[in-house]
Amino acid sequence: MKAYVFPGQGAQFTGMGKDLYDNSALAKSLFEKANEILGFRITDIMFEGTAEELKETKVTQPAVFLHSVILAKKLENFNPDMVAGHSLGEFSALVANGSLSFEDGLKLVSQRALAMQKACEIKPSTMAAVLNLDDKIVEEICASIDGVVVAANYNCPGQLVISGEYKAVEMACEKMKEAGAKRALILPVGGAFHSPMMEPAREELAAAIEATTFSTPTCPVYQNVTATAVSSADEIKKNLIIQLTAPVKWTQSVQQMIKDGATSFTEVGPGKVLVGLVNKIDKEVETISA
Repeated sequence: MKAYVFPGQGAQFTGMGKDLYDNSALAKSLFEKANEILGFRITDIMFEGTAEELKETKVTQPAVFLHSVILAKKLENFNPDMVAGHSLGEFSALVANGSLSFEDGLKLVSQRALAMQKACEIKPSTMAAVLNLDDKIVEEICASIDGVVVAANYNCPGQLVISGEYKAVEMACEKMKEAGAKRALILPVGGAFHSPMMEPAREELAAAIEATTFSTPTCPVYQNVTATAVSSADEIKKNLIIQLTAPVKWTQSVQQMIKDGATSFTEVGPGKVLVGLVNKIDKEVETISA
């Protein structure tokens, strides 16, 4: 069975999508439609912007989404048996399996980015990568810290990202190193994604998601929140709302997809981050970069 996976924030690069725009009439028309919907020429920033300009959340999220979704629409024999996306990538996955239209997906991603940006500005918060420490130990240390800090991204065995208030994350990093972590490193991100700090953004996005029409998908999506196959439009909506304040269970999702019969994983979008993570989760499974 073929699994298709879609990357999240952090996969962006200058020049992303330009080859698609230049070589495909379909891609060009979708990019131009996106410029109209967003009210600014995101293509100019994607194709010629600096890394700094691309890093702005309100740009990054729609940019990664557009690259992934338009690339998927251009693939020959694109017929997934299952899909999944890492954080923001879940929206790309939902367009790919027919749950969301291209236009609705882009509008939600743009609203999500703006809501997250606002939430980041309320209180200083951050994320940190923790390497070579058991998930359970990471969770226990987070629970022992005074302040908000939680496990946010289960990326692959031995690679976990924590998220929360700046001071709490710093304290947790020190304790992780004492407990034997190879590294506990503050990441250059705008705020504490996938933590309780995103509650204001979750409330704002919930209203937008509730007002959007979701269709029955053509194949199951393995959602970040549950790490299980979901095919009900109502359930997809509910999990998508919870996603902003809940951890991304990527390791568990990939393991479940393999258990359910996935024999190959194709990453659709900028970069090769997810292919690398899948290889670390299971060395036997075939990985392809679209």
